[in-house]
Amino acid sequence: MNGNTPYAGLPGETQAGKRAAADVPTLSSTQKRLLHRDVSRIASLTREYLPNEYVVDADVSSGLSGPQVTVAVRPPVGHAVSAGFTPDVEDAAEEIISSDERNEVARGLAASAAFQVKQAVSDNVTPTGK
Repeated sequence: MNGNTPYAGLPGETQAGKRAAADVPTLSSTQKRLLHRDVSRIASLTREYLPNEYVVDADVSSGLSGPQVTVAVRPPVGHAVSAGFTPDVEDAAEEIISSDERNEVARGLAASAAFQVKQAVSDNVTPTGK
């Protein structure tokens, strides 16, 4: 059964559960620069939506299926939130992550971080009126 799965590995070349080096996309220096720029734009846009008490950070790393992007927000109280995804680096000319995707991720992270704060303080705040 193991022999007909992509996770079985190639005898003498690839260990079981690992991907062959030819299967993992490599980025050119231009693609790396574009990807880091786009991820920085997501983090910057997320910072614009939130007050200064929120900490926003971004990271680009190599995963099994190519580059992995993570943008995280640490609110002043409550749990941290993050968005992680694998961008499609094929056919990228001027941007790897489109402006619509960047805006969507930034708005989603900002809303999730604000919601974490609301959940964390909702039990400790007495309503002023009904």
